Amino acid sequence: GFAACVEMMRKRNPVTREEGFHWLRPRAAEFVDELMREFRQESDHGLRCMPLELIGETRDPRALGVLLEQLQSADESLRPWAVTGLQALDTPGARKALFDAGVRA
Repeated sequence: GFAACVEMMRKRNPVTREEGFHWLRPRAAEFVDELMREFRQESDHGLRCMPLELIGETRDPRALGVLLEQLQSADESLRPWAVTGLQALDTPGARKALFDAGVRA
């Protein structure tokens, strides 16, 4: 389940990390709240990118806040995942945030 995949994504072995990520990918929408919680709690940079990417793929309106925060993040490596997630969300609020940030479609 979800917890096992998160633990897999924390492993040093890149194959194990990818297996956990790819198991969650098609199921990300089922776990949007859990993914947002993991993202906010995680301190390891590499592990923050994976749940943010999955959050963006959910196309869930509940993810808007996290994506907007990361669009303005001081961590430039998180911004592309926020942009991709906002583009996928494709709501008026998401489109406005991208326009305001100077992101072209």
